[in-house]
Amino acid sequence: MPKSPLPEAILSHMVAISNLPPPPPRSIPSLKMSKLIDYGQLNALCHRRGLHQRNLRNILSAHNMFIKEYPKIFLKKKTKLPKLFEEEGKRKPAEGTEESQPQQPDDSHNVAIHVKKEHGGLTLYGPKKSEEQLTEFLAILKKLPIHRTPSEHNAVWKMLKKIPDLTSQLIDEHLKILSKSVISETWIKGSTVVGNDGFYVILKGVARPRTQMYKNLIEENEPTASFIPQNFHSFAFSEELRDSVVSAMHIPSCDPVLGQWSTFGTLEVTAKIESETKAYSVVTEEDCEILKIPAKNCAKLKSEKTKLENKRKVKLILKCPYYKEWPTLSIYELVALIKWKTFPPGHVIVESGNIISFVAYINSGYCKIYRNIVGLSKPQSKKVKKVQKLVYMGTLQEKESFGEISVLLQVPFTCTVVTGNGVEMAIIEDKDLFDRVECLTC
Repeated sequence: MPKSPLPEAILSHMVAISNLPPPPPRSIPSLKMSKLIDYGQLNALCHRRGLHQRNLRNILSAHNMFIKEYPKIFLKKKTKLPKLFEEEGKRKPAEGTEESQPQQPDDSHNVAIHVKKEHGGLTLYGPKKSEEQLTEFLAILKKLPIHRTPSEHNAVWKMLKKIPDLTSQLIDEHLKILSKSVISETWIKGSTVVGNDGFYVILKGVARPRTQMYKNLIEENEPTASFIPQNFHSFAFSEELRDSVVSAMHIPSCDPVLGQWSTFGTLEVTAKIESETKAYSVVTEEDCEILKIPAKNCAKLKSEKTKLENKRKVKLILKCPYYKEWPTLSIYELVALIKWKTFPPGHVIVESGNIISFVAYINSGYCKIYRNIVGLSKPQSKKVKKVQKLVYMGTLQEKESFGEISVLLQVPFTCTVVTGNGVEMAIIEDKDLFDRVECLTC
């Protein structure tokens, strides 16, 4: 039976293939990293703890955290704004033709410009100029204090803080209170402004201080003397009249001129005497806007402050153990002599054996009391020596007093008192106390 040629062909083909070398290896194509994925965030998310644990609770919490943090790996596309087209160059006007005037922008629909015009040209945004600030300041002062808003009161306070003659006489707290009651007065040219009832600041216009010209009736040939004040805050005369004289008002041309932000008058309440009325007066040389701070308001503010201080002192003394049964009139006698004083930590107020110079009432803080004790020590040389040591005895707390016996009887203090921390005290000095006792015994 003849053989089939197919197996022989397959066999020969297999032999040929086994002798051939293997095909050359091919490189894996490189992967392109997406620009929309944060691979650092993805790597941190995949290696988060709890994903590969077998505890069901940890797996659920890790899964929920993974789902929550997963959207963060995708970066947001940056929105690109459309390009701005460049303006075409201006065409040159043809020869022989008139140049057209540049067209102004149409501001008819700009609300800010209309509001600016209504406010007298004041700018709404950005820093204001001094003229604009002054115009706004005058507009606020034209309103009654009760009609001003909190922001307007604050603006008045800030402007008053820029006047050195006010800040040198009033603390910031009092100036803020007085700023809520200041008013503006309009004076026409040639008016005489009497400043003995308040403190005045010229905001607009020019004025000249009014001085006194004295004429001697007996010796008419003697030259007249005019006294020009050096400081317009307090117009006082430096010489006395030797003979009977008649005073006449005179405004010499060499007087100092009071311009914008100049001040005159007083914050003290004075009696309306003719000489003082003339001393605090100015004459306006043109229409003026003048700010006025009434002296009565300042006096009222000071009296209220004094009342509050006295209540604080009375409350402190009544809380001290030895003064609870004292009559109120006697305590008010002490209040008139009290002064506030603060001491730093570790300050020695009085040493043992010395007479203290004041009576103290502790308002805040505490003091440590030490007693000076003499002891015996036996060192290695076997010789007994006397050694002085300060032994801690206790503390003086708030609302306690000390020093009364030492001051009144003039006996030495038996302990050393040292402040434990920052201490505020109300003190009565011994000289004030003795002067008061002498006045009462006279």
